Amino acid sequence: MNNLLAKLGQDPKRSLSIFLTGLGLFTLGLFFIAIGYFNHYLWQVVGLILIAVACIIAAWGYLGIFANRWFNILNKRNLNKHKLNKHKLNKHKLNKHNLNKRQP
Repeated sequence: MNNLLAKLGQDPKRSLSIFLTGLGLFTLGLFFIAIGYFNHYLWQVVGLILIAVACIIAAWGYLGIFANRWFNILNKRNLNKHKLNKHKLNKHKLNKHNLNKRQP
């Protein structure tokens, strides 16, 4: 799962641009629907198709952004566990070393 998250979220700036592209296409689809309200109904059909495509594109971009954030959260947790274990190990070695010095 970590590899999939790393792959999807490897470039958050690109994911943001994909999301914003989808958002822009969604807005354009709404514009076509508004045009179809006053003109021929086929403009509304074009707007609905454009909105459907825009939602897919925006979802792909949002998935990349979410994967990047989730991957960073998981890595911080693993890094903190690693640091904690390393700290406990060093503390144990230090205590063991101090006990050996005290014995005559």
